[in-house]
Amino acid sequence: MCHAPDTLACLTHFPPDWLRPQWPAPAHVHALCTTRTGGHSQPPYDRMNLGDHVGDDPHAVAANRGVLQAALQSVTPQAQAVFLQQVHGTQVVVLEPGTADGVVADACVSTQPGLACTIMVADCLPVLLTDGAGTVVAAAHAGWRGLAGQGGVGVLEAGFERFSALRHVYQAQAAIKNIANEGAGACASQTLAWLGPCIGPQAFEVGAEVRAAFCAHNPAAAPYFQPHGAGKYLADLAGLARQRLQALGIKHIYGNDSSAAWCTVAQGSRFFSHRRDSAALGGSGRMAACIWLG
Repeated sequence: MCHAPDTLACLTHFPPDWLRPQWPAPAHVHALCTTRTGGHSQPPYDRMNLGDHVGDDPHAVAANRGVLQAALQSVTPQAQAVFLQQVHGTQVVVLEPGTADGVVADACVSTQPGLACTIMVADCLPVLLTDGAGTVVAAAHAGWRGLAGQGGVGVLEAGFERFSALRHVYQAQAAIKNIANEGAGACASQTLAWLGPCIGPQAFEVGAEVRAAFCAHNPAAAPYFQPHGAGKYLADLAGLARQRLQALGIKHIYGNDSSAAWCTVAQGSRFFSHRRDSAALGGSGRMAACIWLG
């Protein structure tokens, strides 16, 4: 069954078509994903471009980031989105007070209230994580390179390792009985994941080398690549991410179900798409997915 992307219609301080995960996270865990709505940029970055590396007017980007910060702070005073320098890798950073924008990483983790783990996307998949108690949050930038990683260890595996370790430390310090010795499987069973919009399986044409990067270490990835002629395949990026999360033991997965409603290429009026717009229009903006503790 296909589900339309979750919206923020119930929260009037956000543009109504921004996305809010519909998941059973604790009330003090907050998350959102921006769309094209609500900003100041001119075409082809119209209007809510948050990327400062794509050729947009820096003043417009700064104003757009101000819109995002105001939205976060309308929920949690003093909340702050921390932007990474994403490189399609597997590096993970733990956000601390004073962490500046621009740290080179493709995932971030935090237990600090108000520090918003923030990932920018425009076809790649944003993945947000929290645990059932709301002690830790994480965000990952899952393009195909980072998702595949090396030797079967990609950005989701690396991010979940840091997420689990931080959860253990936090709960051990809180003196919760037996949690300090909790295994990764127990942590996974209590983890919630939300997948945001990304390029869909009807639009994501890739070469045989992309399929090989996944299937060499995980033959079960093969069904997520459909032949598309001349050595090409249509890849299901969100499906591949769901499979990797499930392999980690994470079963509570929400959001993007690979339907057209979540496809950045298909939903041109709502989502930025690097693949759709860069060649045709000369550039594309970036959306942001954020998760933070209130």
